[in-house]
Amino acid sequence: MSQVPTHLRYTEEHEWVEPGSDGTVTVGITDFAQKNLGDIVFFELPEVGRKVEVGDPVGTVESVKSVSELYSPLTGEIIEINQDVSDNPDEVNSDPYGMWLFKIKSKGAASSNGLLDAKAYQKLISES
Repeated sequence: MSQVPTHLRYTEEHEWVEPGSDGTVTVGITDFAQKNLGDIVFFELPEVGRKVEVGDPVGTVESVKSVSELYSPLTGEIIEINQDVSDNPDEVNSDPYGMWLFKIKSKGAASSNGLLDAKAYQKLISES
């Protein structure tokens, strides 16, 4: 069974979102996603400074099995990417909740609507 930390929010595209106290959010892929992808070999991450809308494709994750899109879970601006993930993409397989991908400065508190809590995400993946 996949890990689903209760303090995070989730997207239906299997990304986790951790709100910060300063209006930024940290985004990564879930344990469920990395297990289904298999061995991850490459991430294409968004450019810092890019303005994004909810659902915009912002990058890709490539595994030995497939290439999948990364989507913006919120509207805002990309303010940071995790260079460690670009240099060591396989570490996401061993620590998906410790290896974040990018950070967004969100536009307003309401922009997190539509994200799933841990219970709703657990239900989503149990039906997959």
